[in-house]
Amino acid sequence: MDVSELLARLVNAKIDIGPGILWREIIGNGFGVASALLGMARRVSAWPIGIVGNIILFTVFLGATFHTPQDLNLWGQAGRQIFFLIVSVYGWVKWYRFRRANQGANAGAAVQPRWANRNERLQLLGGAVVLWVVFYFVLRALNSWGPASDAWILTGSVLATYGMARGWTEFWLIWIAVDAVGVPLLFAAQLYPSAIMYIIYAAVVVVGFVSWWRIQRDRGAEPPRPDGQVGEGRTAGTTLSA
Repeated sequence: MDVSELLARLVNAKIDIGPGILWREIIGNGFGVASALLGMARRVSAWPIGIVGNIILFTVFLGATFHTPQDLNLWGQAGRQIFFLIVSVYGWVKWYRFRRANQGANAGAAVQPRWANRNERLQLLGGAVVLWVVFYFVLRALNSWGPASDAWILTGSVLATYGMARGWTEFWLIWIAVDAVGVPLLFAAQLYPSAIMYIIYAAVVVVGFVSWWRIQRDRGAEPPRPDGQVGEGRTAGTTLSA
């Protein structure tokens, strides 16, 4: 057996349940859950680990192109992996710089959670409307399966990932709205590991939201200024560990 044949077998390895479940779908979602847990703990490693999962899952959601058992192209799901990768590079740099600038202050934490201010929330709302409209028409033109739901999942995922990079606690709430649409869509598409991951991720999201909110409360942070900066406040009394 040559190397190319071995790689092909590894890429196409599956569990014979229903139409078949690819191991790379399970592994890709495993990286996604790990990234979420590390993000809850405010660790820089959340970003590169998430990028690995994005690359793997990109091939899963373009099923008709990469020959998955479901044989469906979910262009929105695949497209969000690309947006994840782009925004993750931004978040990776931003969190790394924060950690370097605040060494010793937060026990290695790479971001200080805060609520988005009024202008930032308006940006999120406007971005949600514009992105959903654009993504819907693009996905429909691409004959994506379930374009309306897929457009929201893509939109919410982009906004949530950007909010995480900025340290806005609201990003957890956006993920809940994404999961509420993503779970039924993925079950209908028979992408069961991804659907189950969304359910697990929803539980992680709730815990993450509470954790970040407690860090804000214990820190006694001042309200954010209109320019998006945060007052000095106190160092967090509660810091999550990886």
